[in-house]
Amino acid sequence: MAAHASHASVPVTNRPTAPRLGRAAIAVPVVLGVAYGIWAAGIQRNGGNGVITWGQVVLGVVSGVVLIALGIGLLRIQSALPREIRAAAYGTLFGCAMGFLYSLSDHSVLRSSGIGAAFGAGMFLTAFYVFYTHEN
Repeated sequence: MAAHASHASVPVTNRPTAPRLGRAAIAVPVVLGVAYGIWAAGIQRNGGNGVITWGQVVLGVVSGVVLIALGIGLLRIQSALPREIRAAAYGTLFGCAMGFLYSLSDHSVLRSSGIGAAFGAGMFLTAFYVFYTHEN
C-alpha cells in the first residue's frame, strides 16, 4: 500500500502569488504596444520630410515596449486593486499614452497635458462603469 503524503511535506508560503496570464491576455498589450509604436514613429515621420530615420525607429520601438511593459504589469496587479484604483490606473495609462502621442505633433506641453487628462478621464469613467457593473 502506498502511504499518503503528510501535509507537513508541502511548503507553505504566506505570499500571494500573481495570477498567471494566458496567451490571449498577453496578446492584447503586445498588439496595442506594436500599434502604438508604429503610430508614434508615424507621427514623427509625418512631421519631418517623410523619410524614415533611426531616431523614429528607436522612438517607435521604445514607446511600444514601454506601453507593453506597463500594460502587462497592470494586468498582473489589477486583481489586487479595488475597482476605483483599477479604473484610475487604466485611465492614467491611457491618458499618458494619448498625451504623449499628441505631444509628438509639436503641440505645447499644457495642451498635450489637457488632451491626456481628457482622454484619461474618459477612460476612468468607462473603466469604472465596466468594473462596477461586472464585479463578482
